[in-house]
Amino acid sequence: MTRQIVVTGTDTDVGKTVFAAALTAAIDGYYWKPVQAGLDPRSDRDMVAALASIGADRLLPEAYRLATPCSPHRAAEIDGVEIEPKRLNPPACDRPLVIEGAGGALVPLTRTLLYADVFAAWNAPVVIVARTALGTINHSLLTIEALRARGVPLIGVAFVGDANEDSEATIAQIGQVRRLGRLPRLGPLTPETLRTAFAASFRVEDFLA
Repeated sequence: MTRQIVVTGTDTDVGKTVFAAALTAAIDGYYWKPVQAGLDPRSDRDMVAALASIGADRLLPEAYRLATPCSPHRAAEIDGVEIEPKRLNPPACDRPLVIEGAGGALVPLTRTLLYADVFAAWNAPVVIVARTALGTINHSLLTIEALRARGVPLIGVAFVGDANEDSEATIAQIGQVRRLGRLPRLGPLTPETLRTAFAASFRVEDFLA
């Protein structure tokens, strides 16, 4: 079966989409976000298209595109859409597939289904993207526990932001999880600067092993 890698976060706006774009480009894979909630000014697939420099055919269409920028379960209700779990099965691909969740691992897709439950059903390995700012230890360890409680395999934690050696090391030690690397703040953020930063901070083999 083609390698699937799930990218989730410890919270919203932690840099998950930027990391997913970098990872997709680094492994020369496909990108898929099952549920997009909020389309203005652009979707996450649009951002990945701008940053990953891969063909449009490898940016797979979402199962659900919801107009309201909020939790998927509520966005679906507002838009008058019912999210069906069977439509969330990952599409077949001929190369590695990066799957991006929404917000954190316990974001609800429906009133009875969380993203973490879907990850467990897929049995695909997960990368947790965590910011390095204050609060990251608590958020990261809670995310690790929530996923492990459901039997979700973890690749490790990828940090985003300014270096914070103690927080990063503490999460890896207490969470007993691999510390994959850290994407620094990039200015400007371009396909070239992102590709260079990812190559300097991460090992592709850690994601494909």
